Formats: sequence, C-alpha cells, structure tokens
Amino acid sequence: MQSQEIRGLINEYSSLFWYIPDQEKENISPELLVETIFNYGDEKAVQKLLHLMGTNHVADIFYKQISGERVNYFPEVINFFDLYFQRHAQRNTDKQPG
Repeated sequence: MQSQEIRGLINEYSSLFWYIPDQEKENISPELLVETIFNYGDEKAVQKLLHLMGTNHVADIFYKQISGERVNYFPEVINFFDLYFQRHAQRNTDKQPG
C-alpha cells in the first residue's frame, strides 16, 4: 500500500500511466514509479518523487534497475541520474565480504 502522497503523485501524473487501469494504479511498484517518472516525467514530477521517496531510496532503486540485463531507461536518463546521484545521494557502496 502506498502513502497518500505517493497516490497523489500517481494521480497528478496519471497520463504517464495511461496503460494501467485506474483501479490498478494503487498497485504501481516503486520501481515502475521511478522508471516512469524518470523516463517520461517533467522536472516537477522528479522533484516530487525525490522528496516523497527520498533521494537515497530512489538512487538505490535506480542503480538496482540499471545493473540488470534488461534496462528500460533511455541512455540520456541513465547518464543524467547517474551524475545526479553521484553528487546528491549517500549510498553504501561497501561490499560485504563474500
């Protein structure tokens, strides 16, 4: 279940999720939300997303998504947000001993 603020963001930018029936929009995963807002949203949508979910959490989702075999982000989006998160996100990059 999403917070009221996240549901409000999805509702405000519902045209980005045109392919999802209205009754299913509450079930949008954080991963889909980040991917869609980054690829198709405007600056205001990105700012709201980062504020509501937290920059570090969004960065974790983003880096997990771009580290897989199938990447759905546009190359320009990957480049921009990689540079953005390098500057603005605090990530734990220490590897656990294996």
